[in-house]
Amino acid sequence: MKNAFYGIDVGSISTKGVILDEENNILAKDYLMTEGNPINAVKKLTKSLDEQLDREKYQVIAVGTTGSARKLVGAITNAGIERNEITAHAIGTISMHPDVRTILEIGGQDSKIILIDNGVVVDYAMNTLCAAGTGAFLSSQANRLGVAVEEFGDIALTSNSPTPIAARCTVFAESDLVHKAQMGYEKKDIIAGLCQSIVNNYLNNVGRGKNIQSPVVFQGGVSKNKGVKKFFEESLNKEVLVDDVGHLAGAIGIAILAHKMGTHREFNFEIENIEFTTRGVNCNKCPNHCEIMCVLKDGELIDSWGNRCEKGAIKKLHAN
Repeated sequence: MKNAFYGIDVGSISTKGVILDEENNILAKDYLMTEGNPINAVKKLTKSLDEQLDREKYQVIAVGTTGSARKLVGAITNAGIERNEITAHAIGTISMHPDVRTILEIGGQDSKIILIDNGVVVDYAMNTLCAAGTGAFLSSQANRLGVAVEEFGDIALTSNSPTPIAARCTVFAESDLVHKAQMGYEKKDIIAGLCQSIVNNYLNNVGRGKNIQSPVVFQGGVSKNKGVKKFFEESLNKEVLVDDVGHLAGAIGIAILAHKMGTHREFNFEIENIEFTTRGVNCNKCPNHCEIMCVLKDGELIDSWGNRCEKGAIKKLHAN
Protein backbone atom coordinates (compact mmCIF):
# COMPACT_ATOMS: atom_id res chain seq x y z
CA MET A 1 0.00 0.00 0.00
CA LYS A 2 1.39 3.40 -1.03
CA ASN A 3 1.05 6.55 1.07
CA ALA A 4 -1.09 9.51 0.01
CA PHE A 5 -1.76 12.95 1.49
CA TYR A 6 -5.02 14.93 1.59
CA GLY A 7 -5.03 18.73 1.36
CA ILE A 8 -8.21 20.78 1.96
CA ASP A 9 -8.66 24.50 1.31
CA VAL A 10 -12.02 25.77 2.59
CA GLY A 11 -13.01 29.34 1.83
CA SER A 12 -16.21 31.31 2.19
CA ILE A 13 -17.23 30.65 -1.41
CA SER A 14 -15.45 27.49 -2.54
CA THR A 15 -13.93 24.32 -1.12
CA LYS A 16 -10.94 22.74 -2.83
CA GLY A 17 -9.25 19.42 -2.22
CA VAL A 18 -6.46 17.26 -3.60
CA ILE A 19 -4.87 13.93 -2.76
CA LEU A 20 -1.18 13.68 -3.61
CA ASP A 21 1.23 10.79 -3.76
CA GLU A 22 4.72 10.94 -2.27
CA GLU A 23 6.06 12.66 -5.43
CA ASN A 24 3.35 15.36 -5.23
CA ASN A 25 1.45 13.97 -8.21
CA ILE A 26 -2.29 14.61 -8.05
CA LEU A 27 -4.24 11.38 -7.56
CA ALA A 28 -7.64 13.03 -7.03
CA LYS A 29 -8.97 16.58 -7.03
CA ASP A 30 -12.19 18.56 -6.88
CA TYR A 31 -13.57 22.08 -6.49
CA LEU A 32 -17.07 22.80 -5.23
CA MET A 33 -19.10 25.51 -3.57
CA THR A 34 -19.00 25.84 0.21
CA GLU A 35 -22.61 27.13 0.27
CA GLY A 36 -22.22 28.46 3.79
CA ASN A 37 -21.70 24.99 5.25
CA PRO A 38 -18.03 23.94 5.35
CA ILE A 39 -18.81 20.66 7.13
CA ASN A 40 -21.16 19.45 4.40
CA ALA A 41 -18.83 20.79 1.73
CA VAL A 42 -15.93 18.74 3.09
CA LYS A 43 -18.12 15.65 3.32
CA LYS A 44 -19.06 16.05 -0.36
CA LEU A 45 -15.45 16.77 -1.27
CA THR A 46 -14.19 13.69 0.55
CA LYS A 47 -16.78 11.47 -1.15
CA SER A 48 -15.76 12.82 -4.55
CA LEU A 49 -12.05 12.23 -3.95
CA ASP A 50 -12.76 8.78 -2.51
CA GLU A 51 -14.49 7.84 -5.77
CA GLN A 52 -11.43 8.97 -7.75
CA LEU A 53 -8.77 7.37 -5.56
CA ASP A 54 -7.61 3.78 -6.00
CA ARG A 55 -8.11 2.72 -2.36
CA GLU A 56 -6.58 -0.70 -3.03
CA LYS A 57 -3.34 1.00 -4.00
CA TYR A 58 -3.22 4.14 -1.83
CA GLN A 59 -3.90 4.95 1.80
CA VAL A 60 -4.22 8.56 2.99
CA ILE A 61 -1.99 8.84 6.05
CA ALA A 62 -2.02 12.63 6.63
CA VAL A 63 -4.47 15.50 6.24
CA GLY A 64 -3.76 19.23 6.13
CA THR A 65 -6.24 22.12 6.13
CA THR A 66 -6.04 25.76 5.10
CA GLY A 67 -8.46 28.57 4.34
CA SER A 68 -10.84 30.54 6.52
CA ALA A 69 -12.46 27.36 7.94
CA ARG A 70 -9.21 25.46 8.47
CA LYS A 71 -9.71 25.11 12.22
CA LEU A 72 -13.21 23.66 11.91
CA VAL A 73 -12.31 21.37 9.02
CA GLY A 74 -9.14 20.31 10.78
CA ALA A 75 -11.24 19.15 13.73
CA ILE A 76 -13.65 17.01 11.71
CA THR A 77 -10.93 15.45 9.54
CA ASN A 78 -8.48 14.90 12.41
CA ALA A 79 -5.92 16.89 10.42
CA GLY A 80 -2.29 16.68 11.36
CA ILE A 81 -1.51 20.27 10.32
CA GLU A 82 -3.34 23.58 9.83
CA ARG A 83 -1.74 26.60 8.16
CA ASN A 84 -2.85 29.98 6.80
CA GLU A 85 -3.52 30.61 3.12
CA ILE A 86 -0.31 32.57 2.54
CA THR A 87 1.87 29.63 3.53
CA ALA A 88 -0.24 27.05 1.69
CA HIS A 89 -0.45 29.04 -1.55
CA ALA A 90 3.27 29.75 -1.52
CA ILE A 91 4.21 26.09 -1.00
CA GLY A 92 1.73 24.89 -3.61
CA THR A 93 2.86 27.40 -6.21
CA ILE A 94 6.57 26.78 -5.61
CA SER A 95 5.95 23.07 -6.19
CA MET A 96 4.69 23.93 -9.69
CA HIS A 97 6.88 26.97 -10.39
CA PRO A 98 10.13 26.72 -8.38
CA ASP A 99 11.30 30.12 -9.66
CA VAL A 100 8.06 32.06 -8.97
CA ARG A 101 8.56 35.60 -7.65
CA THR A 102 5.02 36.96 -7.47
CA ILE A 103 1.66 35.30 -6.79
CA LEU A 104 -1.50 37.24 -7.62
CA GLU A 105 -4.59 35.61 -6.13
CA ILE A 106 -8.21 36.69 -6.41
CA GLY A 107 -10.74 34.42 -4.75
CA GLY A 108 -14.44 34.47 -4.07
CA GLN A 109 -14.46 37.18 -1.40
CA ASP A 110 -10.86 38.23 -0.85
CA SER A 111 -7.61 38.73 -2.68
CA LYS A 112 -3.93 38.53 -1.84
CA ILE A 113 -0.46 39.10 -3.22
CA ILE A 114 2.58 37.05 -2.19
CA LEU A 115 6.17 38.00 -3.00
CA ILE A 116 8.76 35.22 -3.01
CA ASP A 117 12.56 35.32 -3.18
CA ASN A 118 14.56 32.10 -3.51
CA GLY A 119 11.60 30.03 -2.39
CA VAL A 120 10.90 32.15 0.71
CA VAL A 121 7.93 34.47 1.29
CA VAL A 122 9.37 37.95 1.80
CA ASP A 123 6.20 40.05 1.69
CA TYR A 124 2.44 39.73 1.29
CA ALA A 125 -0.80 41.67 1.53
CA MET A 126 -4.45 40.69 1.77
CA ASN A 127 -7.74 42.45 1.15
CA THR A 128 -10.58 40.93 3.17
CA LEU A 129 -12.61 44.04 3.97
CA CYS A 130 -14.33 44.66 0.65
CA ALA A 131 -15.56 42.21 -2.00
CA ALA A 132 -15.03 44.68 -4.86
CA GLY A 133 -13.00 43.00 -7.56
CA THR A 134 -13.47 39.45 -6.29
CA GLY A 135 -15.24 36.41 -7.71
CA ALA A 136 -18.43 37.20 -5.80
CA PHE A 137 -18.38 40.73 -7.24
CA LEU A 138 -17.99 39.37 -10.79
CA SER A 139 -20.81 36.86 -10.31
CA SER A 140 -23.09 39.62 -9.07
CA GLN A 141 -22.36 41.79 -12.11
CA ALA A 142 -22.79 38.83 -14.44
CA ASN A 143 -26.28 38.27 -13.07
CA ARG A 144 -27.05 41.95 -13.50
CA LEU A 145 -25.94 41.82 -17.13
CA GLY A 146 -27.64 38.51 -17.86
CA VAL A 147 -24.38 36.81 -18.84
CA ALA A 148 -22.84 33.63 -17.42
CA VAL A 149 -19.76 34.62 -15.43
CA GLU A 150 -17.84 31.81 -17.16
CA GLU A 151 -18.30 33.72 -20.44
CA PHE A 152 -16.96 37.03 -19.13
CA GLY A 153 -13.37 36.45 -20.17
CA ASP A 154 -14.11 35.45 -23.76
CA ILE A 155 -16.53 38.35 -24.18
CA ALA A 156 -14.01 40.82 -22.74
CA LEU A 157 -11.42 39.75 -25.32
CA THR A 158 -13.76 40.83 -28.15
CA SER A 159 -13.83 44.45 -26.96
CA ASN A 160 -11.56 47.09 -28.44
CA SER A 161 -12.81 49.87 -26.19
CA PRO A 162 -13.35 48.88 -22.53
CA THR A 163 -15.84 51.10 -20.73
CA PRO A 164 -14.35 52.73 -17.60
CA ILE A 165 -16.08 51.34 -14.49
CA ALA A 166 -15.58 52.74 -10.99
CA ALA A 167 -14.94 49.44 -9.19
CA ARG A 168 -13.15 50.55 -6.01
CA CYS A 169 -16.41 49.97 -4.17
CA THR A 170 -19.04 47.34 -4.95
CA VAL A 171 -21.95 49.77 -4.49
CA PHE A 172 -20.39 52.42 -6.72
CA ALA A 173 -19.44 49.81 -9.34
CA GLU A 174 -23.00 48.52 -9.61
CA SER A 175 -24.34 52.05 -9.87
CA ASP A 176 -21.76 52.94 -12.52
CA LEU A 177 -22.43 49.77 -14.48
CA VAL A 178 -26.17 50.49 -14.63
CA HIS A 179 -25.45 54.09 -15.63
CA LYS A 180 -23.12 53.05 -18.45
CA ALA A 181 -25.61 50.47 -19.75
CA GLN A 182 -28.36 53.10 -19.77
CA MET A 183 -26.10 55.46 -21.68
CA GLY A 184 -25.87 52.87 -24.46
CA TYR A 185 -22.41 51.35 -24.04
CA GLU A 186 -22.12 47.90 -25.60
CA LYS A 187 -22.27 44.96 -23.25
CA LYS A 188 -18.91 43.59 -24.41
CA ASP A 189 -17.25 46.95 -23.64
CA ILE A 190 -18.87 47.10 -20.19
CA ILE A 191 -17.68 43.56 -19.42
CA ALA A 192 -14.17 44.41 -20.60
CA GLY A 193 -14.29 47.54 -18.45
CA LEU A 194 -15.25 45.46 -15.43
CA CYS A 195 -12.31 43.12 -16.02
CA GLN A 196 -9.95 46.08 -16.41
CA SER A 197 -11.33 47.75 -13.27
CA ILE A 198 -10.66 44.59 -11.26
CA VAL A 199 -7.00 44.74 -12.27
CA ASN A 200 -6.75 48.45 -11.49
CA ASN A 201 -8.46 47.98 -8.13
CA TYR A 202 -6.15 45.08 -7.21
CA LEU A 203 -2.94 46.87 -8.18
CA ASN A 204 -3.97 50.12 -6.45
CA ASN A 205 -4.93 48.37 -3.22
CA VAL A 206 -3.54 44.88 -2.65
CA GLY A 207 -0.51 45.43 -4.87
CA ARG A 208 0.16 49.03 -3.87
CA GLY A 209 3.85 49.63 -3.21
CA LYS A 210 4.79 46.01 -3.98
CA ASN A 211 7.76 45.15 -6.17
CA ILE A 212 6.08 42.81 -8.65
CA GLN A 213 8.70 40.72 -10.41
CA SER A 214 8.56 37.87 -12.92
CA PRO A 215 7.71 35.05 -13.03
CA VAL A 216 4.19 36.14 -12.09
CA VAL A 217 1.55 33.48 -11.37
CA PHE A 218 -2.16 34.36 -11.24
CA GLN A 219 -4.42 32.14 -9.10
CA GLY A 220 -7.90 31.89 -7.64
CA GLY A 221 -11.22 31.45 -9.39
CA VAL A 222 -10.90 34.82 -11.16
CA SER A 223 -7.67 33.62 -12.84
CA LYS A 224 -9.91 31.60 -15.19
CA ASN A 225 -11.15 34.92 -16.60
CA LYS A 226 -9.09 35.54 -19.74
CA GLY A 227 -10.01 39.21 -19.73
CA VAL A 228 -8.60 39.83 -16.25
CA LYS A 229 -5.43 37.93 -17.18
CA LYS A 230 -5.03 40.07 -20.31
CA PHE A 231 -5.38 43.35 -18.41
CA PHE A 232 -2.92 42.19 -15.76
CA GLU A 233 -0.38 41.54 -18.50
CA GLU A 234 -1.04 44.93 -20.08
CA SER A 235 -0.80 46.81 -16.77
CA LEU A 236 2.31 44.99 -15.55
CA ASN A 237 3.91 44.67 -18.98
CA LYS A 238 4.83 41.13 -17.96
CA GLU A 239 3.72 37.64 -18.85
CA VAL A 240 1.20 36.29 -16.33
CA LEU A 241 1.05 32.51 -15.90
CA VAL A 242 -2.21 30.68 -15.18
CA ASP A 243 -2.23 26.94 -14.43
CA ASP A 244 -5.06 24.48 -15.01
CA VAL A 245 -4.80 23.60 -11.30
CA GLY A 246 -3.88 27.09 -10.06
CA HIS A 247 -7.19 27.33 -8.19
CA LEU A 248 -6.06 24.28 -6.19
CA ALA A 249 -2.70 25.75 -5.15
CA GLY A 250 -3.70 26.17 -1.51
CA ALA A 251 -4.91 22.58 -1.25
CA ILE A 252 -1.77 21.31 -2.99
CA GLY A 253 0.44 23.33 -0.65
CA ILE A 254 -1.21 22.10 2.53
CA ALA A 255 -1.13 18.50 1.28
CA ILE A 256 2.63 18.86 0.76
CA LEU A 257 2.99 20.27 4.27
CA ALA A 258 0.90 17.40 5.66
CA HIS A 259 3.34 15.02 4.00
CA LYS A 260 6.46 16.77 5.28
CA MET A 261 5.41 18.17 8.66
CA GLY A 262 2.01 16.87 9.67
CA THR A 263 1.12 14.12 12.10
CA HIS A 264 0.69 10.90 10.14
CA ARG A 265 -2.43 8.89 10.96
CA GLU A 266 -4.80 6.85 8.80
CA PHE A 267 -7.68 8.93 7.43
CA ASN A 268 -11.28 7.74 7.70
CA PHE A 269 -13.10 8.36 4.43
CA GLU A 270 -16.41 7.52 6.10
CA ILE A 271 -16.83 10.99 7.62
CA GLU A 272 -19.90 11.38 5.40
CA ASN A 273 -21.72 9.03 7.78
CA ILE A 274 -20.63 10.86 10.94
CA GLU A 275 -22.71 13.64 12.47
CA PHE A 276 -20.67 16.75 13.23
CA THR A 277 -22.27 19.71 14.97
CA THR A 278 -21.00 23.02 16.27
CA ARG A 279 -22.04 25.05 19.26
CA GLY A 280 -21.09 28.53 20.37
CA VAL A 281 -20.60 29.07 24.10
CA ASN A 282 -20.25 32.48 25.75
CA CYS A 283 -17.83 32.40 28.68
CA ASN A 284 -18.53 34.91 31.44
CA LYS A 285 -15.89 33.70 33.90
CA CYS A 286 -13.63 36.73 33.34
CA PRO A 287 -13.80 40.20 31.72
CA ASN A 288 -12.74 38.76 28.33
CA HIS A 289 -16.24 37.33 27.73
CA CYS A 290 -14.81 34.93 25.13
CA GLU A 291 -16.99 33.34 22.47
CA ILE A 292 -15.91 29.70 22.39
CA MET A 293 -16.65 27.41 19.48
CA CYS A 294 -17.17 23.71 20.22
CA VAL A 295 -17.16 20.90 17.66
CA LEU A 296 -18.97 17.68 18.47
CA LYS A 297 -18.69 14.30 16.76
CA ASP A 298 -21.82 12.19 17.29
CA GLY A 299 -22.52 14.26 20.40
CA GLU A 300 -19.03 14.08 21.91
CA LEU A 301 -16.72 17.09 22.11
CA ILE A 302 -13.67 16.68 19.87
CA ASP A 303 -12.33 20.25 19.84
CA SER A 304 -12.96 23.76 21.09
CA TRP A 305 -11.25 27.11 20.66
CA GLY A 306 -11.72 30.81 21.26
CA ASN A 307 -10.88 30.98 24.97
CA ARG A 308 -8.11 33.37 25.93
CA CYS A 309 -7.47 31.86 29.35
CA GLU A 310 -7.84 28.56 31.17
CA LYS A 311 -11.12 29.65 32.75
CA GLY A 312 -12.78 29.27 29.36
CA ALA A 313 -11.33 25.86 28.58
CA ILE A 314 -14.10 23.33 27.96
CA LYS A 315 -13.13 19.89 29.13
CA LYS A 316 -16.21 17.86 28.29
CA LEU A 317 -19.49 18.57 26.54
CA HIS A 318 -22.44 16.44 25.46
CA ALA A 319 -25.06 17.43 22.95
CA ASN A 320 -28.62 17.46 24.22
